[in-house]
Amino acid sequence: MTNPFVYVELKTADLGRAKDFYGSLFGWQFDDVAESPREPYTMIRPGAGTGGGMLLQPGSAGPSQWIAYVGVDDIRAATEKARALGADVVTEPTEMKHAGWLAVIRDPAGAILGLWQDNAAQPDDLPIEAGV
Repeated sequence: MTNPFVYVELKTADLGRAKDFYGSLFGWQFDDVAESPREPYTMIRPGAGTGGGMLLQPGSAGPSQWIAYVGVDDIRAATEKARALGADVVTEPTEMKHAGWLAVIRDPAGAILGLWQDNAAQPDDLPIEAGV
């Protein structure tokens, strides 16, 4: 696997304002996902290329920010390899019900990056019912 960027996500203090801005700037379409474990959650539909999502940034979690996710075949192995190479694990591998698994790392220089494993490649040691 070449580990491409597969998803981007915006954590924002103002979801409505972000949708208005990016919709006007780029012509993106948005779908609010009612059954998301992190409601409210909005899917970004750019029309072509990598899609993504938007969610409200928790009040004390800092400024609005984008995070990019890189596709991996095995979320646990990739997270452990990152840790062994000096990364801090911000979010341990977590199932996003019906979609896949994510982890978030901080590289040795301090940059945040998400890891994403699609649900088509379910690891043996992650329970399907885990959910977030």
